[in-house]
Amino acid sequence: MKILKALVAATALCSVTFSGAMAAKEISLGMQDNEASYAYAGAVKFKEKLEELSGGEMTLKIFPSSQLGDFKSMTAQMQAGDLGGVMTGYPDMSYMIPELKLIGAPYVVSDFDHLQRIIAGPFGEKMDKEFMKRGIKQLDVWYYGTRHMTSNKPINSIEDMKGLRVRTPNVPFLIAFAANTGASPAPVAFAEVYLALQTNQVDAQENPLPTIDAMKFYEVQSHIALTGHFIASTAVNLSAELWNGLNEEEQGWVKAAVTAGGDHADGLTMGAESALIEQFKERGLTITSPDAAPFRTAMQPYYDELEAEFGKGSISALIDQ
Repeated sequence: MKILKALVAATALCSVTFSGAMAAKEISLGMQDNEASYAYAGAVKFKEKLEELSGGEMTLKIFPSSQLGDFKSMTAQMQAGDLGGVMTGYPDMSYMIPELKLIGAPYVVSDFDHLQRIIAGPFGEKMDKEFMKRGIKQLDVWYYGTRHMTSNKPINSIEDMKGLRVRTPNVPFLIAFAANTGASPAPVAFAEVYLALQTNQVDAQENPLPTIDAMKFYEVQSHIALTGHFIASTAVNLSAELWNGLNEEEQGWVKAAVTAGGDHADGLTMGAESALIEQFKERGLTITSPDAAPFRTAMQPYYDELEAEFGKGSISALIDQ
């Protein structure tokens, strides 16, 4: 019975599909983003490059649009051996590794280059080890965009946040952003955000501009405030069991392919961000640029909470990196 269960788990992680006489290892990859997103475009490039490098010996089966559940559900499936990999927000995984809240804290990370330095340094190395302890191999981290606010009223200053019901993911640092700036955080599943805005369950939400475009939030919101409070990223995670079951050559193919996917997604996201401002204006949205300094100051109590939990200077160590 134990042998049978092991075979079933291995098949779920990395199945074998047949095309004529050739067998291909197929890795299943779940994601919340839809097929219009740059994250999905990066996953497709990952798939294409993996097939090219492996000569068809390996491929990727992509499940977009939360087909397999939200990111926590998919992560649990991956850890249980029912899914090969998951794309999630990197610090969104703080529900599993609390220390990730440090880089999730609004305004701690200034841009994607800064985030990459943090990930390549001691903090990122420590997180990689923590993920492996939980059965997760982090392959790469892609740029997802800088998060801004959308609403149905202008946000010209932090005072305009007061009383807003703001949809946030169910992650502590984005809930803290809404709460510390005077709004009422309302965690809503990603797939349900459009309806929540349309039915006035929430007044506002925050996401990167490409996500606002891909998910058509501009259809049910009239204003965008460029708060720039968080540098969003997408982590490409693989089952550690699956990863350890690949030989050195196969691991090399996967590493090179995921890097190609990341380069493609990053380029699309960065290229789109500046162009989208004008596109949103053309669609009739009002764009505001509130002073970020009061927003940053409002986060100090949250920084203090984090330093009480993870050590004095832990926030400033990342800001200065």
